[in-house]
Amino acid sequence: KLVTNGIVVGKYRPDDSPDEIDILVRYLPEFRHLEQLKDLRVVTPLGNIPIANFISLKPQPKVQKLYRVDGLRVFTIRADVEPGVLVSDKIAEIQQGIQELKLPPNTQTVFKGEAKDRAETGSFLGRAFGAAIFFITIILLIQFNSFFSAGLVLSAVVMSSMGIFIGLMIHGMPFGIVMGGIGVIALAGIIVSNNIILIDTYDLMVKEMKDPTYEQLQEAIIRTCAQRLRPVILTKLTAILGLLPIMFGISIDFLHFSMSKGAPSTQWWILLSLCIVYGLLFASSLTLVVTPAALMARVNRRFGRKTFSFNLNALRGTRKHKS
Repeated sequence: KLVTNGIVVGKYRPDDSPDEIDILVRYLPEFRHLEQLKDLRVVTPLGNIPIANFISLKPQPKVQKLYRVDGLRVFTIRADVEPGVLVSDKIAEIQQGIQELKLPPNTQTVFKGEAKDRAETGSFLGRAFGAAIFFITIILLIQFNSFFSAGLVLSAVVMSSMGIFIGLMIHGMPFGIVMGGIGVIALAGIIVSNNIILIDTYDLMVKEMKDPTYEQLQEAIIRTCAQRLRPVILTKLTAILGLLPIMFGISIDFLHFSMSKGAPSTQWWILLSLCIVYGLLFASSLTLVVTPAALMARVNRRFGRKTFSFNLNALRGTRKHKS
């Protein structure tokens, strides 16, 4: 300040002035130049050292304040996305642009705001999903005492996840971390019931047999599918029909007997219901094919056969069998 506007050392008010006047101290005109900054000295244990020994002076735009976090200098840039633009797409575009800038190696870029919240939520839901799968696996192992059966039951989780993304592609909706993640976790506990019903029924039939033959095991698989086809379809169909109004944003007021579409209260639940509906629809359909096929593949491996054909007489016999 001595080489620019001066340092305020006091104030005084002249008799002919109603306002106070600052008393400034600064160098004489011939010493008011930036080279004087090099003569600044820093107090050290070895004495006063000129600052020019360890700094370099370069003209730069004025900086009002320096912000530091954990000793690191920080620049904060704020912006909003346009309506209809995904934040994740813009972040990917900005990251690509940062790589093209070729910033110094010691430069770090951190995204906060919605990106930070989404990352924290995704991390939490990922741990929750892992814990849910772990406990489901433990329960299945206790129930069936078989890694094959437990793995076959959990295969429905993979198929339901595929159905979720197919549904999102059909409706042109992005996958939301919060409601989409909750939908995946919810499906993990719902969709496994299909396989549990089929495998448990098959195991009960096999236990009633003494030294079952290949044809008996094949007939047990057919009977299992025939007996449990109706429960599997009806239970999942009722869940899907119950969620369809929410998926299409329809709000029903039973007190005033009115119905509206696109109400604000339904917007939050559309993604969750869509994930559950398409997950149930896709996984339930595949379960009725994948599960019996996997059970039959295990029977073939047990008896050393590579191919098999269903016994239609056994299928007709299921009509007379009482469940």
